[in-house]
Amino acid sequence: MVDKIKVSLLGSTGMVGQKMVKMLSNHPYIELTKVSASPSKIGKKYKEAVKWIEPGEIPENIADLPIVSTSPEDHKDVDVVLSALPNELAEDIELKLVKEGKVVISNASPFRMDPAVPLINPEVNWEHLELLKYQKSNKNWNGLLVKNPNCTAAILSMPIKPLEKMLNIKGVYITTLQAVSGAGYNGLPFMAIDGNVIPWIKGEEEKIPREINKMLGKMENGTIKQNNLEIYPTTIRVPVKVGHMGVINIVTQDDKINEEEVKKLLKDFTSLPQTKNLPTAPKRPIIVLEEEDRPQPLRDLQYYNGMAVSIGRIRAEKNLLRLIVLGDNLIRGAAGITILTLELMKELGYI
Repeated sequence: MVDKIKVSLLGSTGMVGQKMVKMLSNHPYIELTKVSASPSKIGKKYKEAVKWIEPGEIPENIADLPIVSTSPEDHKDVDVVLSALPNELAEDIELKLVKEGKVVISNASPFRMDPAVPLINPEVNWEHLELLKYQKSNKNWNGLLVKNPNCTAAILSMPIKPLEKMLNIKGVYITTLQAVSGAGYNGLPFMAIDGNVIPWIKGEEEKIPREINKMLGKMENGTIKQNNLEIYPTTIRVPVKVGHMGVINIVTQDDKINEEEVKKLLKDFTSLPQTKNLPTAPKRPIIVLEEEDRPQPLRDLQYYNGMAVSIGRIRAEKNLLRLIVLGDNLIRGAAGITILTLELMKELGYI
C-alpha cells in the first residue's frame, strides 16, 4: 500500500477549490484531509459551508470534513498545503505557513515573479523546481513555496514553448477571449457581461508577458535567466462560462514557415509529466484540430479531463504563423495544474 501524501486546501469553497476537491477525492496517492475557508465558516462541515456548483454531488469522503482556519497550527499535520486563496488574502497567509515549515503550492499571484520562487507549468518548465534546492537559504524560510501561473499564461505557454524552439521569433501578438469564470463566481455582474464584450481585464496584459518569459527562462547557477520574448497581449472578457481562448500571431525572422511541421511539432509535444505517466498529466498536452471552425469552448474543453489545450486554425503566411489555442481556465489554468505540480514534486523528490 502506497503512503498517501496528506494535503490541506485553502480556499476550498470557491470555484477552483471545488474543482480541486473533486479531482482529489479519488486520487491514487494524494489524500485531502483538511479544508479551509473564510472565518465565518470555521467549524462547519464542508457540505454545510460550501455553495456547491460543480456537477454531481459533493464527494462523500470530503463532505463531512470540518472547515479549519488558515493558521499554521491547523495545518501542522499535513505534508502539503494547496492554496486557491484570493490574491488579496494569499500573501500574508501563505507566507506564515511557509515560514512555519509548510510546503505550499499556490494559484495566487503574490510571489509569482520572485526570483527565488518557481513559477511552474509542469510540461513547460518542470526544471525550474530546482530553485527549491536554494529557496530556504535564500529566503530564510523553513518551508517551500511554489507558484502556478496566471490561468491565461498557463494556457498560452503550452504552444509557445515548443514553437519558441522551432521558430526564430521576432514578436508574439495575442488577443485573448476570456471566460467570466476567470473573474471568480461573484467577480462580474450578470448585467455587465450578458450580451456584451469587455475589451480590458485588469492586470492581465501585464502578467501574461512577464509570466511566460519567466516560465521560458533557463536555469543557470541556481537562478532563472528569464527569456526576453516580445509578447503583446490584448485581453478581452467575453460572455462564456468556462474556457480561455488566445488568438496568437507569431512574427518570425524566417522567410517561410512549414504548416505541416508546425502541426506535427505541436501534436508530438510531450514533457516529463507524460514520460513519468503522472496521474493528472494528459497523455497529449496539445490537441491539434483540423476543422476550420475549431476550437470551441462548448466542444473542446473536455480532452483529458480538461488538462490538455486544443489548437486550431494553424496558418502560415510568409513569416507569420497564426493559430488559436483554447484551454480550461479552471482546470488546466488552476486546479489541475496545482495537483499536477504536486505530483511532479513527489516524482522529483521534493516531497
